Amino acid sequence: MTVASQLKKTLASLKGNQGTLELYALQTRNEETKAVYTETIKDLGIIINDLERREQILEFEEPQYKGN
Repeated sequence: MTVASQLKKTLASLKGNQGTLELYALQTRNEETKAVYTETIKDLGIIINDLERREQILEFEEPQYKGN
């Protein structure tokens, strides 16, 4: 498995996890729990953005990975 495909798989997984946490945050009535979910969603967003930037760099430096 190439680095690019591992990165894409990781990004897809993190985005799915983020979506699941968003659902949990909407469903919970406990404000403390909702705050934990919200903070985790924010942290995941930062990680996802960072990995997407790294993906762009990888595609720029290694054009054969673009679109894979």
